[in-house]
Amino acid sequence: MPAEVLRSAKREVAAGRAKSLSSFVAEAVDEKLRRDDLNAILDAIEIEHGKPTKTATAWAKRVLARSS
Repeated sequence: MPAEVLRSAKREVAAGRAKSLSSFVAEAVDEKLRRDDLNAILDAIEIEHGKPTKTATAWAKRVLARSS
């Protein structure tokens, strides 16, 4: 692990944003795996249905903006 990444992770633990370095790393790995799974699903949808149109993308952005 790059030294700066390790220092940043240790700062997160020291600040109380993680129980331990191990749990911080485990959370980061879990998040990466979930993101990779989601990307695989999105890729499969794109292969089956094609890229979203500009209209569909604009609609989705409006809906997401209202929900946040």
